[in-house]
Amino acid sequence: MTAPRDPFFPADLSIRASQAPLDVRDVGLVDYEEAWQVQADLAAKRGRDEIGDTVLVLEHPYTYTAGKRTQPSDMPDDGSPVVQVDRGGRITWHGEGQLVVYPIIRLAEPVDVVDYVRRLEEAIIATVRGAGVTAAGRIDGRSGVWVPSTAPASDPAAPSRDRKIAALGIRITRGVTMHGLALNCNNTLEAYGHIIACGIDDADVTTMSLELGRDVPTSELKKPLIEHLDSALAGELAVADHTFASAPDPSKGLRRSDV
Repeated sequence: MTAPRDPFFPADLSIRASQAPLDVRDVGLVDYEEAWQVQADLAAKRGRDEIGDTVLVLEHPYTYTAGKRTQPSDMPDDGSPVVQVDRGGRITWHGEGQLVVYPIIRLAEPVDVVDYVRRLEEAIIATVRGAGVTAAGRIDGRSGVWVPSTAPASDPAAPSRDRKIAALGIRITRGVTMHGLALNCNNTLEAYGHIIACGIDDADVTTMSLELGRDVPTSELKKPLIEHLDSALAGELAVADHTFASAPDPSKGLRRSDV
């Protein structure tokens, strides 16, 4: 299978500017705004070549975050506070049981944002398929990793429409990445009922636990996700066309409104 579009440079080459091993830091449960500041500090140091490529692995307490294209209609209907953040995309939620990974890396030139996003998705797809969610893939026009409505979940409580199992939101400044990905493992889905997650109201959200019909803690997927991420960034795990559907991009042409 081929990539969704040809990258700017060969797909079997590393997208990282450095070939040194990733510095992976498992930092546990961290307040969102505290982690955001840590990311900013690390990104500034990476930009000055004071540190190497670093990957933060963590979970957040219950938190809504609004990206640059969030609209007033997306916001929580229960008045919950929202952190306005400098990543792309719209509103989402973080909480315990969700595996969050923030790569702070310098990308090789020429910087290819789309290829970087596709490599993150490829790492997630390899991880969730390896764990048993074998139908996981992409929806053309929407970022993240999805499970098609035609794929029956092991748990009958799982949503029946196309359902997002992992979300992405990134920022790249002077070639250095921030933010990253969030994979739903055994977190609650209750919080998503109060927002229009990622601006999408025609699909659902799911977790690894719902799809597999058993408890899937974040600890089970940390190692394979980091291994696949390292491999995808290095060009060893090729980006393939795992697209099973297409849908409108919910953020296209939008700017952040006064939310």
